[in-house]
Amino acid sequence: MSRRALLVIDLQNDYFPGGKFPLWNAEATLDRTLQAMDRARAQGIPVVLVQHIADSRRGPAPFFVEGSEGAQLHPRVRAAAPEAPVVVKAFADAFHQTELQRVLAGLGVTELLIGGMMTQNCVTHTAISKAAEPYAVSILGDCCTTVSELLHAIALGAVATRLPVLPAAEALG
Repeated sequence: MSRRALLVIDLQNDYFPGGKFPLWNAEATLDRTLQAMDRARAQGIPVVLVQHIADSRRGPAPFFVEGSEGAQLHPRVRAAAPEAPVVVKAFADAFHQTELQRVLAGLGVTELLIGGMMTQNCVTHTAISKAAEPYAVSILGDCCTTVSELLHAIALGAVATRLPVLPAAEALG
């Protein structure tokens, strides 16, 4: 039997207005992601949050600096899923050198629905990660964003040759 999880990647303060690297359509993406989280919770689908923290050993970072307000998960995301596990990462691929596989195994997950920020980077790199191959992976295209609408569309078009890109309402009913 398939067990789904909703993976919410990097909805962090630095990507919102007033942050160090605000993205296109961040507030609307947050709203749609919160709706997806509500739908998931109503169906008993666990939510797993991913938080990027810059690795200071690799030099100074322009954003997501450990301990900064900008690196924190958006407060509305934390409020919507206070019990959700948080996987901290330092690379685009949320599986790389993290506890994500262990967390998913503990939840019995076989299918991943992925949304988040930096469509062309953290979202797609996680979705097509070698470590993601055991899972049935879909990207919730309307629960993602990046620096521009064009780059978002290009990234989703490119990854759609490898896995489904669905609206959250279709994936979660």
